[in-house]
Amino acid sequence: MQSKEQYLNLYSECRELIARHSSDVMNAQREAACAELQRMGLPTKKDEDYKYTDVEALFAPDYGLNLNRLDIPVNPYDAFKCDVPNLSTALYFIVNDRFYAKALPKVNLPEGVIIGSLRELSAEHPELVARYYGTLADVKENAVTALNTMLTQDGLLLYVPKGVVVEKPIQLVNILRADVNFMVNRRVLIIIEDCAQARMLVCDHAADEVDFLATQVIEVVVGRGASFELYELEETTARTHRLSNLYVRQEADSKVLINDVTLMGGTTRNTTRVTLGGRGAHINLCGMAIADKQQHVDNHTFIDHAVSDCTSHELYKYVLDDEAIGAFAGKVLVREGAQHTDSQQTNRNLCLTRQARMYTQPQLEIYADDVKCSHGATVGQLNEDALFYMQQRGISYVEARQLLMRAFVGEVIDEVSLEALRDRLHHLVEKRFRGELGQCRECNACH
Repeated sequence: MQSKEQYLNLYSECRELIARHSSDVMNAQREAACAELQRMGLPTKKDEDYKYTDVEALFAPDYGLNLNRLDIPVNPYDAFKCDVPNLSTALYFIVNDRFYAKALPKVNLPEGVIIGSLRELSAEHPELVARYYGTLADVKENAVTALNTMLTQDGLLLYVPKGVVVEKPIQLVNILRADVNFMVNRRVLIIIEDCAQARMLVCDHAADEVDFLATQVIEVVVGRGASFELYELEETTARTHRLSNLYVRQEADSKVLINDVTLMGGTTRNTTRVTLGGRGAHINLCGMAIADKQQHVDNHTFIDHAVSDCTSHELYKYVLDDEAIGAFAGKVLVREGAQHTDSQQTNRNLCLTRQARMYTQPQLEIYADDVKCSHGATVGQLNEDALFYMQQRGISYVEARQLLMRAFVGEVIDEVSLEALRDRLHHLVEKRFRGELGQCRECNACH
């Protein structure tokens, strides 16, 4: 409760300052978010959805915030030369929780596509942003979303109008940069209208060895017959605490691919909520986590089959070493009347030591009778027979372990449709297992 009070007091004291450096659209939802945070409080392990991650404890320390929007002394284009080999992207940056607009990429996007600072674009296009902002991210249901809505001042807006295809992938690099323990609250709003197509890669990196607390809320609205792919890659440090809430709503015949990769971090809590709201919608939801030492990765997913004739495919895999902790809770809800639902959920996990811990909770809740649904979870160790077989053929024990681990997570990486990114992720995973992927002083994901 004490953690909640310090943020409520902060907002009470700085509400005018926060509003002055944001937009009317974003400001309109702050008071309601504040009231909901006051009502709920920050989650603790006593809350069922957070029983493996004590969120309130993460918020307890005293972090600095940049509510006055002072310039951070960094030029991300010089410090982070992001260029995945053979992959040409439209590259944008957010430094902490502020869109970096000093030097935008020289890229010719199709007519009508809007991308840039959420603060500035919501002031320029208030009717468009107000139509979607906060419609999926319900402050009444999630305290972290409420806190983010109360404090966030900027982020990214991507708008793709009806029928427009964005051929060039969009890359967003989130850079954490500070000299003191620091908190950031960023927002991302993605609107893909009917029959439009786009692909997006979001990379998280930490440039300094301080304690970071980052909250992020992403809202994705995908129209009828539209297609959208979202790849998220976290490669920060052991002193970074990341809480990301992703909300997706799909209309009829839309197709969405989400692939979330946690390569390096401290404490990570990802919440993903997908609503299939139109017949024929399909979601492919994938995730992968590699953790060692005292790292902690918690993924919580919810797929809502609200109407009939929709399909969902969900696959999450973890590899845990040392004293790392992993958690996965995935729920698929098939509502009454959602006939002809086809849903598959799979969670596979490797614990490489006796000290590593994995908690898994796959769930199905079905209120329709003409459906095809399955779920399953396993927790195990590397196959000793396979290790022995490989050593008998001249492969060292260390190399055999790494080959098996790479093959284990390869199924998730192979879901990536961008060949250059897929190849790079395979290379990064190999480096991670070899212990060669150090702290992110530079953008390792893109070199």
